[in-house]
Amino acid sequence: MRIDSSGRVAGVRFIASPNFDARPPEARIELLVVHGIGLPPRRFGGDAVPRLFTNTLDCTEDPYYAGLVGLRVSSHFLIRRSGEIIQFVPCAARAWHAGVSNWHGRDRCNDFSIGVELEGADTLPYLEAQYRQLRRLAGLLADHYPITDIIGHADIAPGRKTDPGPAFDWAHFRAGMTAR
Repeated sequence: MRIDSSGRVAGVRFIASPNFDARPPEARIELLVVHGIGLPPRRFGGDAVPRLFTNTLDCTEDPYYAGLVGLRVSSHFLIRRSGEIIQFVPCAARAWHAGVSNWHGRDRCNDFSIGVELEGADTLPYLEAQYRQLRRLAGLLADHYPITDIIGHADIAPGRKTDPGPAFDWAHFRAGMTAR
């Protein structure tokens, strides 16, 4: 895999999300935020997440979706349980994944981060294919951008967010990163 000047990863399916804007001119990409998502929760493999990120989700399809009406969110990447990576926003742009957030005294983490959603839930084990692809993607991004930290959504929005949750094995992920 390689990254072009706009931050698109070659060889990865790209589905354009309208939910992004420009990063502040002084922003450097220094943070990788790992999320967990299933729509509805604990349901995987469908097209609900891509439709959420492209504002095409029919919020009448499932009772859970009623709370998503009008929501405009995105992430740079989604890693499915199969290991497939889908990109929604070029890395040079600011995706809308972190919400109200703070990391080491810096607010607005979307300004200086890349968001990676893993198809999953806080209490369901993530799959080896996902760890493998997340390591691969994180390594590529760290080689291209001055990323200093890889953390979970819960770390930048404590009390508001819990993902990727206790089922995400940080030690397993990090051990594989040092071995790459």
